[in-house]
Amino acid sequence: MKHRIVVLGAGYAGANAAGRLAKRLHPADTEITLVNADPEFVERVRMHQLATGQDLKPRPLADVFAGTGVRVRIARVTAVDAERKRVALADGGEIAYDTLVYALGSTAAAVPEHAHSIAGRESARRLRERLAGLAAGGSVLVVGGGLTGIEAATEIAEARPDLEIALAARGGLGDWLSEKARDHLRKAFDRLGITVHENTAVTDVEPATAVTADGRTIPAQVTVWTAGFAVHPLAAATTLEVAETGQIVVDDTMRSVSHPDVYAVGDAAYARGANGTPLRMSCASGIPTAQLAADVIAARLTGRPVPGNKIGYSVQCVSLGRHDAVIQPVTPDDQVKPSAVTGRTAARIKELICRSAAWSVAHPTMLVPSRRRHTVPAGEPVATAA
Repeated sequence: MKHRIVVLGAGYAGANAAGRLAKRLHPADTEITLVNADPEFVERVRMHQLATGQDLKPRPLADVFAGTGVRVRIARVTAVDAERKRVALADGGEIAYDTLVYALGSTAAAVPEHAHSIAGRESARRLRERLAGLAAGGSVLVVGGGLTGIEAATEIAEARPDLEIALAARGGLGDWLSEKARDHLRKAFDRLGITVHENTAVTDVEPATAVTADGRTIPAQVTVWTAGFAVHPLAAATTLEVAETGQIVVDDTMRSVSHPDVYAVGDAAYARGANGTPLRMSCASGIPTAQLAADVIAARLTGRPVPGNKIGYSVQCVSLGRHDAVIQPVTPDDQVKPSAVTGRTAARIKELICRSAAWSVAHPTMLVPSRRRHTVPAGEPVATAA
């Protein structure tokens, strides 16, 4: 009987995991099923571009995984029974697994009634329609001073210079960046005419204004909410051990600490990198965790040495429209370095990084040596990394 591997979610992490597993394992011994609610891969790092009227290249999952041996099942996951090793689907179906890779990821934290989100494709499309219908002189407020908020504010300002764009940040603008990067960021905001409300917490959103914690109102015919991410709630409803964030707690091999037949990757995993620092929710974490989990699963099933965890960061990158960006070098544990790359050169680097991430999904089996190994009988000893 074939070993059944089920991957839940086809974002950057899930798609990479499924493709890498297909390249590592022999199809005579394994059956890999990728379950995703959307029939296409969604480039989440480009949702601010979609919201401002840019069209993204469609990537149907059926085409992406054609010829790889990965079975694509388009369905929404409604429950995971970690004891029975079953996954329930919204269409009434059920899938059994021997090994589960949980990659359902994250979405925007609670979004107020009158605000928009760019955490997913449909929400970005709704914002796109709203912005397209906004007359010159209209006001847009982006809530959240993180990478997503900065990219959204600058993208909208560049695409619609006829609008009044503002950003509200709980702290200072880019206060986690190096001095060089912060200076460039402020110059970019000035160039684009973006008003910045620093040290400002937005507590309520109304149809045409936003209300701050100190009782002020900020004009906002359109409010874009980018203040944080929340993981998919499904894991917390299972018997899997989860952190306070709702993420599945995993060991250094991305394996659940409570259920050894379950692996979690990307935003769904509460994982630590090579230096013991918790990984942040990002594409920069998602792809490496997926690759590690796939390699570990393949190693354990084929009786080969289990690779060690060497996940660490090198840069943080933030686009400032289509022709400007900041590339902030960081240490492996995500601490910023004094240097930074800015301007058009940084924009080209950022675009290359985004294209590379999408390419890794669109070509799931091309980056891994083509050697599909047979599994070993259950119970045989598995080697460990030296």
